Amino acid sequence: MSNPKVSIDELSISTIRLLSIDMVQQANSGHPGLPLGCAPMAYVLWSRFLRFNPQDPKWPNRDRFVLSAGHGSALLYSLLHLYGYDLSLEDLKQFRQLGSRTPGHPESHITPGVEVTTGPLGQGFANGVGMAMSEAHLAALYNKEGQAPVQDHYTYVLVSDGDLMEGIASESASLAGHLQLGKMIYLYDDNKISLDGPTSFAYTENAMQRFESYYWHTQHVQDGNSLDEIENAIKVAQAVKDRPSIIAVRTIIGFGSPLAGTSKAHGSPLGPENVKATKSFYGFDPEKSFQVPQEVYDHLREPGKKGAELQKQWDADFEKYAQNNKDEAAMFRLSFDGKLPDGWDKDLPTYTPADGELATRQASGKALDVIKKSVPFMFGGSADLASSNEMDKSGDDSFQYLHPERSNIWFGVREHAMGGAMNGIAHHGGLRTYGGTFLTFSDYMRGAIRLTALAESTATFVFTHDSIGLGEDGPTHQPIEQVLALRSIPNIVVLRPADANESTEAWRIALTTPKSPVVLVFSRQKLPILDQSKLGSAREGVAKGAYILSEADGGEPQLILIATGSEVKLAMGAQAELQKAGTPTRVVSFPSWELFEHQDKAYREKVLPPTLKKRLAIEAGSPIGWHKYTTDEGGIIAMNRFGASGPAEELFEKFGFTVENVVKRAQGVLAGHPEDEGQEEEKKQLVAKGSEGAV
Repeated sequence: MSNPKVSIDELSISTIRLLSIDMVQQANSGHPGLPLGCAPMAYVLWSRFLRFNPQDPKWPNRDRFVLSAGHGSALLYSLLHLYGYDLSLEDLKQFRQLGSRTPGHPESHITPGVEVTTGPLGQGFANGVGMAMSEAHLAALYNKEGQAPVQDHYTYVLVSDGDLMEGIASESASLAGHLQLGKMIYLYDDNKISLDGPTSFAYTENAMQRFESYYWHTQHVQDGNSLDEIENAIKVAQAVKDRPSIIAVRTIIGFGSPLAGTSKAHGSPLGPENVKATKSFYGFDPEKSFQVPQEVYDHLREPGKKGAELQKQWDADFEKYAQNNKDEAAMFRLSFDGKLPDGWDKDLPTYTPADGELATRQASGKALDVIKKSVPFMFGGSADLASSNEMDKSGDDSFQYLHPERSNIWFGVREHAMGGAMNGIAHHGGLRTYGGTFLTFSDYMRGAIRLTALAESTATFVFTHDSIGLGEDGPTHQPIEQVLALRSIPNIVVLRPADANESTEAWRIALTTPKSPVVLVFSRQKLPILDQSKLGSAREGVAKGAYILSEADGGEPQLILIATGSEVKLAMGAQAELQKAGTPTRVVSFPSWELFEHQDKAYREKVLPPTLKKRLAIEAGSPIGWHKYTTDEGGIIAMNRFGASGPAEELFEKFGFTVENVVKRAQGVLAGHPEDEGQEEEKKQLVAKGSEGAV
């Protein structure tokens, strides 16, 4: 395979390119164009700049590399294999196959060396911002003058035209520029082609001027095959300390193939004959696949060996650091191991009915204040709603360029960027992250939440103003379907606490749930502290997802009232009225479907006995899904329409969230007609509107 006329640089780049297109061709699925165009810039970055140790992909001080253009995953897998990660040639041959370690888009929990799960465009862009924020914050927390730094690395991200078109990228770029994240360098694959055709059909802005307005440092590399130009641009970017950098590298999509420069090279295999022609172009045997010359292996394993030596030196430096900074070193190790300080939760607040009413958002804020004191590596904030989310709003603890040691992030009105950055923070390691906004705006960040769940990562999403109870802002801000939408995401835990004690326990679960994001949903309005002295215990009950809060008086229960959040107080009030009328009634507080489903059958049937079919669920949100817990003989009080603008008390009255209506509906359930006349009439009206196209 050796050719004395071909430099090792050229041979290595050709090998990266051809491995990638072989993967795509063998799978008969994938994106060959990006690897063919971007291999030179990836080679320069990985061989001459990136600090990594393939033997320890989680070394805390490694440089981070994120492929935001996740459709080009074949490029990343080729790099990981060739540079010595635990990804074999056989793994590459299984690209996009069921159960393989080389899925269609990069997944961090599957493939060693993949920093974060990417694919939907723009997400990796935002993840990189979160990683750079993490490095800046951790460096400020731990690095000491006169000692080798504990945290000192770059975040590199490869982005495409599609990434820059997505709104999340604009949000994230704006935040990164404001924070002056100088150790963040993005390589932009500027090839003027997207999946459907030339970008000129939809994208003619001057992207670099846009980034300059975001306070980024920008550069252009006119020849994406010029290794020297790319290297020089990265060196210049590294010298810029007070701005993030983006380098627009003009590439040719599918370079070296007969389809070069066209959208046909973007999202489909090249085809057998075109693959052969491409291999011939690069001087490789067109009849062979997955060819790796030994001299390429030898050459590309060197950066990883240097990285192992860098880590060895870092380990030695850290031991010296630990001798002088025992507490900081212990906390650093603890945080990167994903653990919490001993006794972190001993001061979490508890409440009694004598404490009076408290909105669950307020209880959340009190719990978070305690947690931030006991867990020094909490790092999060709000999307310009801290005063509403009950998070730190003074600005005195605001993470900024001049104060990177501070832990409260002002994300601004950038919900999607907040979710993406949180995902990057979580994947970076060493920090626990959280972010807050109104529940209705979870729609703006659902893509990021979904990827956090998919990646089996941990983050705490805090959503307040959880129902029509937010009142006068009206239906544009009143969530109806959002809790259901979040519950529908696999590998996620959603908690809607009923009072201050359940809110405290929800935070305990958020900090101790491994491999799943946790969503906390809190009320705007004040709620009574539930009396748990007789039977129910928030500490045990919330952890199980649902529990018997108040048992029936006067014998076996004839009816179960099931409720979450602010509606639990209605269930308690209705229980009292029903029992006065001679109906023994059980109240079940049900903060989390997911946690309840994780309990064994015996516990679930203890809370909801199969023989007790008279049940009524109450939640000021979508009714979808509650039928599983109410049975055919049960009923649901929920929202089948958008809310309205007005005081919360009037809205609850209008939509039937009152003790009186719960009692009425419960009596209907007992009598065998769980849906009252008003509901039937409302359904008829909705059907009629639907036939007119008005729903």
